[in-house]
Amino acid sequence: MPDPSESADEQNAASFNIQRYLNVASRRHMFFLIPLLIGWLLVWGASWVLPARYKSSTLILVEQPTMPKNYVEPNVAGDLQDRLQSITQQILSRTRLLLIIDRLNLYNKGHKQLSGDEKVEAMRKDIEIELVHDNHDQHITAFKIYYSAQDPKVAQLVTGELTDLFINDNLKVRQQQSEDTTQFINDRLDSARASLAEQEAKVRDFEAKHEGELPTQQTSNLQILSGLQSQLQNEEDALNSAKQQGIYLRSLIEHYRAIRSPLPTTQGGPVDLPGIDRELDSLKAKLAALSAHYTDRHPDIQNLKEEIARTEKLKGAFLAGVKGNAKGANQSDDEGVGSDAQNGPALQLESQLRANQAEVSNREHAISALTNRINEYQARLNSEPAVEQQLADLTRGYEQSKANYDGLLKKENDSEMATSMEQMQQGERFKMLDPPSLPQKPDFPDRLKLCGIGVGVGLALGLAIAGGFEFFDGRLHDEGDIKALVPVPLISEIPEIPISSEDQDSKKRMLLGWATAVLVVGAILTGSAFSYLHQ
Repeated sequence: MPDPSESADEQNAASFNIQRYLNVASRRHMFFLIPLLIGWLLVWGASWVLPARYKSSTLILVEQPTMPKNYVEPNVAGDLQDRLQSITQQILSRTRLLLIIDRLNLYNKGHKQLSGDEKVEAMRKDIEIELVHDNHDQHITAFKIYYSAQDPKVAQLVTGELTDLFINDNLKVRQQQSEDTTQFINDRLDSARASLAEQEAKVRDFEAKHEGELPTQQTSNLQILSGLQSQLQNEEDALNSAKQQGIYLRSLIEHYRAIRSPLPTTQGGPVDLPGIDRELDSLKAKLAALSAHYTDRHPDIQNLKEEIARTEKLKGAFLAGVKGNAKGANQSDDEGVGSDAQNGPALQLESQLRANQAEVSNREHAISALTNRINEYQARLNSEPAVEQQLADLTRGYEQSKANYDGLLKKENDSEMATSMEQMQQGERFKMLDPPSLPQKPDFPDRLKLCGIGVGVGLALGLAIAGGFEFFDGRLHDEGDIKALVPVPLISEIPEIPISSEDQDSKKRMLLGWATAVLVVGAILTGSAFSYLHQ
């Protein structure tokens, strides 16, 4: 259990400490109130001495393109913050700001003449740009422009100039970026067009060089080769028939020469006439057999018909020669005519033999020509795989160039449409929602705020001065100081003997202190009210 006597001592010590502080305040109140008033007056007075500055503001909306992106895709970089920073750097450049400074005659009212760079730096400090973001996706939806000046009309005028610069520069930047994009695509399209023309020329030259060997001509080459082979077969068959006909004609001529002498016959006719008849019968039998399977336009049937006609002519000539030979003895007076009659069939046979030889020669030439053409088309078919591979390589390069060209052509059309949209000011643009304001109250200094700061400064100054005087004062003012100075306990106390003059002086000091406190508090309250009403 704690000692009751100790608790009582602690309570006495606490009350004694409070009393001590009250005594210090009573002794040092003037050292506190006067620095408090002075500190407050200095800060509050400075708020009325500092030149007032007025801030004008405007709100600029970032308006999205009126044309949907599904129809026209913008060809300008979509990062608005980067573009806005770039525009801000351009507007805040030395050249652009000096133009505004010289046109509006800014920063020339002070006693000190500022250089161009100093004016530009001062104007940059007076300009403030605040971005407004969307709460959902943090996109920039608008931004504010502030400008501070000593004259509210100047602040409003400069804010309007800056607003126009931002709006116009955004249009110029977007149009320039759009035109640069279109020009870049046009340059790439020209290069792609030249590459495509080069690839087309290579393919065209290759196709011209390998005419007839291209993969697309394989079917026609096969058809032509098949036709040539059929023609070759027909020519070979016709050549064999002609050669057989030649052999037959030579045999007839030999037989005719053998029977040209006027030898008696049993029936008055040629010895080999039955052979001719048998040949005719054989040919007609072949014709009948072939006619049962083929039409009259078949080459074999036509050849048989020609051979039958020649055989019949030979038979007629042979009969005419035999008759002429039988009459030769009775017509000795006309030997020239008889000689011609005897030689007529032989001449016809020899003429047919010569025609047959010419036909054989023509057939052989035709076969040689057909063989050469067949070899040529066979060589084309053999070379088609290699030609196809080379053409595929060329075509692959052509298709890539064509795809690149088509893609750039579509991009060029889209970019030109986007550029037209930017030129018509239908793209993303800045729109002024709030015109530059004309400030009615100064933005700086905030006199009410400075009044509060002055109170804080005065309090700190008063406490520091009063505490300093109390700390460096070596006098003993109460019982606690004596107990702290003397290490032995006190035996007795001498009571205070009041004096009337001292009481009067004490009362006067108290009244003066209260009057001073009322004066200081009243001054601070009055100054605060005045600052509030005139801010």
